[in-house]
Amino acid sequence: QLQLVQSGGGLVQPGGSLRLSCAASEFTLEYYTIYWFRQAPGKGRQGVSCITSTIESTNYADSVLGRFTIARDDAKNTVYLQMNNLKPEDTAVYFCAATEDTFYLCPVEKDDLPYWGKGALVTVSS
Repeated sequence: QLQLVQSGGGLVQPGGSLRLSCAASEFTLEYYTIYWFRQAPGKGRQGVSCITSTIESTNYADSVLGRFTIARDDAKNTVYLQMNNLKPEDTAVYFCAATEDTFYLCPVEKDDLPYWGKGALVTVSS
């Protein structure tokens, strides 16, 4: 079964940047559509971004469009979420998730996914 291992996260000042990583050891991530979600304290889970397998199309929530970038590094079997110009409202636990489903354009709010990472806390505060 696919196991997703997350790294990154931490404390950053407003306007700063962080990069989250989502890796797998025994399965090739390029065959999976990969998602990033976040859950802020006291709030529900929100889809942040996704990248499809095969054609690698990407999709973003409006709240992060232009600030976050999702990308694959197939040589490292890792998917990254580069987060720039971070805001206090970006504070949340971030999760990566995966599905074998293929899409032309992945629906960023689809959360009925079979594989999930354990989450990484991102805190944006001065």
